[in-house]
Amino acid sequence: MDVIGAGFGRTGTLSLKLALERLGFGPCHHMIELIDDPEQIDRWTRVIEDGDRDWDEVYRGYRATVDWPGVAFWRELAEHYPEAKVVLTVRDPESWYESARESIYRASSIHTDDPVGVRRRRLVHRLVWEGDFGGRFEDAEHAMAVFTEHNDAVRREVPADRLLEFRVREGWEPLCRFLGVPVPGEPFPRTNDRREFAERVAQRQGR
Repeated sequence: MDVIGAGFGRTGTLSLKLALERLGFGPCHHMIELIDDPEQIDRWTRVIEDGDRDWDEVYRGYRATVDWPGVAFWRELAEHYPEAKVVLTVRDPESWYESARESIYRASSIHTDDPVGVRRRRLVHRLVWEGDFGGRFEDAEHAMAVFTEHNDAVRREVPADRLLEFRVREGWEPLCRFLGVPVPGEPFPRTNDRREFAERVAQRQGR
């Protein structure tokens, strides 16, 4: 594992995933893996419900991780992979909350009869909405406080020379400098805004 993303979802994590893979730090794990590969649901259910924390097996074949589910275990991952760099993606708490509420939280409440979708929703509910937010995500002040404290904890606990606090709008330069790689001659990937997220959810429902 070369890079551990410590930022919550909806802080540009999918753009960071694509950027890391472009820079040679891929494959990079992201919540989207649980959508594209149902076996990932079983794997992470064992992590969350059975305490099966064999991280080398969980991340076999991956060189980086961003977003949930990995971000819920950032401390364990940072300890298990002491040479890995840590990237904390951040944004304004109010804009983060609005984005998360209108995208990933709303999507998690959509009814589905698909057994795979039911298992995935149960896992995300336990890990994110009940886990990180204590079942109180709809309380905006509480959710933003959790978001802020999470970011502060990463800043406190990860040594400065191992940590990059990153806003994806900053583009390639700070990320490449931190990772010690050349800046690509192409635009930084920008993806998964609320419109794209909604379109992706609609496509999945139409399958």
